[in-house]
Amino acid sequence: MFIPAKVKYRKQQRGRMKGKAMRGNRLAFGDFGLMALECGWITAKQIEAARVSITKFIKKGGKLWVRIFPDKPITKKPLETRMGRGKGAPEEWVVVIKPGRILYEMEGITEEQAREAMRLAAHKLPVVTKFIKRGEVL
Repeated sequence: MFIPAKVKYRKQQRGRMKGKAMRGNRLAFGDFGLMALECGWITAKQIEAARVSITKFIKKGGKLWVRIFPDKPITKKPLETRMGRGKGAPEEWVVVIKPGRILYEMEGITEEQAREAMRLAAHKLPVVTKFIKRGEVL
């Protein structure tokens, strides 16, 4: 699963998700991609589940690039704990997604296969996504 090897600060604030993706919003490696259309958090488990579904579908046919990495720690307090006593311990890692961000890219397979693989991956993700092709005007 994806987790950072080292971070500067153990705990982060939640922040705000507004605006569109300024980086990672164009196809850089493959011919087909999966683009996010809304804001949200995607956990490391969800990234891995979508990746596994794509690789199982394409078998050994094409190449896949995962364009996102979870670098934001999410903390949780233990169950049945009273208020106060500080922030909870880091529980999981997420990536902040903004509209326009490319999540996955593929090449080496037909468009129909890529469309189906990305559809299977989109079911594993908590944000609305769109299939895109190279050369397509967004």
